[in-house]
Amino acid sequence: MTSIDTSVNPKTDALNAKARESAATIAQLTGIPKHDVAVVLGSGWVPAADLIGTTIAEFDSTDVPHFSAPGVAGHAGKIRSVDADGTKVLVFLGRTHLYEGKGIDAVTHAVRTAAATGCSTMILTNGCGGLDPAWSPGTPVLIKDHINFTGQSPLHGAHFVDLTDLYSPTLRRMCQEIKPGLDQGVYVQFQGPMYETPAEITMVRNMGGTLVGMSTALEAIVARSLGMQILGLSLVTNAAAGMSGEPLNHEEVLQAGKDAATKMGELLGKVIRKI
Repeated sequence: MTSIDTSVNPKTDALNAKARESAATIAQLTGIPKHDVAVVLGSGWVPAADLIGTTIAEFDSTDVPHFSAPGVAGHAGKIRSVDADGTKVLVFLGRTHLYEGKGIDAVTHAVRTAAATGCSTMILTNGCGGLDPAWSPGTPVLIKDHINFTGQSPLHGAHFVDLTDLYSPTLRRMCQEIKPGLDQGVYVQFQGPMYETPAEITMVRNMGGTLVGMSTALEAIVARSLGMQILGLSLVTNAAAGMSGEPLNHEEVLQAGKDAATKMGELLGKVIRKI
């Protein structure tokens, strides 16, 4: 792990203070003073949560200060504490997206909170469009790198963070040992909420992107700034715009996630136990 910039910035200090308040409430609600691994479950991934481990506690995210209710179908708005054979896992069943208009700090608050609870590993999942014709809906793909196309940074002030190997090579190898043949791709985050145009998908392909979505990259940047190991895992829910000749819709994303819930949950559970 590369060294982390610890430059003092009043805005960052205030955000981390809010995260500590949230973490203290989570410790009270779960009875667990420290969690080890955090998981953010993206669109359609919620059913996979039941296969990660034994639930210790679950509550609405709005029971925790500085969290808001989910604004997107397929995101449960729950926080769950799970025991995976002794590993304490903090699971966020849903996330806040940049397009919801709550501000970039709301998007990354769960990551800061996870770090404040003691988590040293952050697993970020999402449902996304795939540019590789070999990836049919329901295909899991490891994120090996990303392109931030939101035009925004989740960091404040002169906080210089090295993003080389942002998505842990060690954790990616671990996943491929558990599931041989698991492919890797470059994730491109757009702001949304509109889907990409076919011309934008052509641009992404020319830039080397193979996965497109509306989350994950900003969260990963903050996780790295806090010294966490990061694993990114995308579930291809549809072919990217213009590839299939069919229109895109959110219901398709959710259905693909539901159909793949069992194998996704089993994969996450095995990875977490191996960590």
